Amino acid sequence: MLENYIAYLMVLDEKLNRFFNEQKPYIFCRPGCSKCCRNAIYPYSRIELEYLKTGFNRLPYNIKEQIRQNIEKTINDKKNFKGEKFTYVCPFLVNDMCSVYNQRGIICRTFGLMQIYPKGGQDIPFCVELGLNYSNVYDPEKNIISKEMFKTLGVKEEPNAYNIAYDFLTDADFGKGFGFEFGEVKPLIDWFID
Repeated sequence: MLENYIAYLMVLDEKLNRFFNEQKPYIFCRPGCSKCCRNAIYPYSRIELEYLKTGFNRLPYNIKEQIRQNIEKTINDKKNFKGEKFTYVCPFLVNDMCSVYNQRGIICRTFGLMQIYPKGGQDIPFCVELGLNYSNVYDPEKNIISKEMFKTLGVKEEPNAYNIAYDFLTDADFGKGFGFEFGEVKPLIDWFID
């Protein structure tokens, strides 16, 4: 089934690469930024986890040990957490880089683009508030993408949102169409809790 999931990712990545290229004037992702890896829940389906493990298994021993320590720390932090929504640093983030980048999950592949929600509305990546993606066309007072700011850039491609919501991209029909099942979805760290 992993081969079929990889085939799905190839199709998805081709589409996402096109979207990122179309939005290049607004995308400021750079190696080492890792803002998107520092404060989230990271939904992962069972097959995404299995694929992530293939990347983990190829890592050098010292990186595996760092990830194991990160996982243990995050699990302990979650056990001691008293709030409503536990967010954390991805345990696979090592030295501000994704240690399993080629096997990263779907949520990680889509982050940085604006997304359209299937039931209406859109979402601007939170990094806009940090002066990153879409910040050159973002009006923080109105919390919108500004047409006026877009016009001053002199850029041909408009800022666009795409139907890349995690629930949409992990719909069971996509998996069936490629001959695999996504399986259960839960926060990444929960896959490591006994």
